[in-house]
Amino acid sequence: MIFCAGLGTRLRPLTDTMPKALLPLAGKTLLQWQVERLRDAGISDIIVNVHHFPDMIIETIRRHDGWGCRINVSDERDRLLDTGGGLRKAVMGYGLRETGEPILACNVDILSNINLQALIHAYAQTGVSQLVVSERQTQRYLCFDERNHLCGWTNIATGELKGRDGRRLAFSGMQLLSEEVLERLDEMEEEKFSLIDFYVHLCAQNHQSPITNDQSSLMAYVPADYRMMDVGKIDQLSEAERFAASLV
Repeated sequence: MIFCAGLGTRLRPLTDTMPKALLPLAGKTLLQWQVERLRDAGISDIIVNVHHFPDMIIETIRRHDGWGCRINVSDERDRLLDTGGGLRKAVMGYGLRETGEPILACNVDILSNINLQALIHAYAQTGVSQLVVSERQTQRYLCFDERNHLCGWTNIATGELKGRDGRRLAFSGMQLLSEEVLERLDEMEEEKFSLIDFYVHLCAQNHQSPITNDQSSLMAYVPADYRMMDVGKIDQLSEAERFAASLV
C-alpha cells in the first residue's frame, strides 16, 4: 500500500493545484517512483489511498496502465483517515486479511535506496513484522528493546515517552506487516488514527500480556547503506531532484 491521501501542506503552493503524489521529480512523479520500486521487487498488487485531488491520481494511474501493476484505489475523499485508519479501510475494503499475506506499506513522499527483497527476506526469516528504521537525528524516535522489538515511542524535544524507552531509531514511513498485526487494527476505537498510535497501542497490550505473542510484535529493520529523503518541504525540492536522479 502506498499512502497518497495527504494534503501536502508543506509543499504549497504546488499542492494547491495537484496532489503530492503527482509531484514530478527527475522525470517521474512521486507515485511512479514508488510503484516502479515495488514492481521491480516483484510486488505487482498495489493499493493507493486518495483524498486530495483524488481524480487526478486515479486518471494518472489509468493513463499509465498502473506502470505494469494492478493498482486499486481506497477512496478517502469524504474523510482523511491518517495512516492507521487508511490502512484499516484498505485492508477491510479489499479483504486483504483473508489472504494471509503480509502487507508492505509506505509513504509516497519518502524516497530511498532500500533493497526491498532484503526486507522481504528479513520478514520471511522471522515471521515478525518489520519497521524500517535508521540511526539518524530527528525529534521523534521509535524505541526498541534488547530483542530488537518495538517497546515505545519518544519525542526528545518535549520529553514525551509512550511505552518504554530503549534503543532509539528513526522511522522511515515503511513497514512490512503480518496478518496478525493487521487483524489487531480493529482494536483501535477511532476511525482516524496514525500507525504510530497503533504501534504504541500494540506495545502496551503486548507488555500487559503474560505471554508475548511474537506474531503481533514489531521488529526494527535497519537497511544496509541506507539513504532516504522525505520530500516534504518546498525549499528542499532541488535537493530532492538530485536525490531521485541518484536512485536510477
